[in-house]
Amino acid sequence: MSQQPIESKPVPEATPVSQPYWDALREHRIEIQYSPSLGRHVFYPRLLAPGTLADDLEWREISGEGTLYTFTVAERPTAPPWADAVPQLLAVVEWDEGPRVSTELVDVERGDIRIGMRVSPVFHDDAESQMTLLHYRPSTDR
Repeated sequence: MSQQPIESKPVPEATPVSQPYWDALREHRIEIQYSPSLGRHVFYPRLLAPGTLADDLEWREISGEGTLYTFTVAERPTAPPWADAVPQLLAVVEWDEGPRVSTELVDVERGDIRIGMRVSPVFHDDAESQMTLLHYRPSTDR
């Protein structure tokens, strides 16, 4: 019986609106939008500020440091391309600057994961797609 080849993992597709975010990740930096009319950062990338619909969004660099808001351990592949990547440690991180981002935890044992723990960004350069993905690991700063 022959084994099916593992599919390439899909990666996000940059759009004209999100391109600055992906460009910054490629440089191992994190930039998200800030709305002066709201007085806060917003994420995901968009054309108009949420709530006010102001067209004042500007890109600002953030530290990327944050707190683990929630997580799940996917024991089964979330899709066929991840068949060789279980368990997946899927998470939502709340950046110190406010917004939350969906991500994957790395460099941590599942038994050591705690909601509220401090986490730091890890930039994963994907050679196949030439994209940089944002993952998180426990922060060494306590």
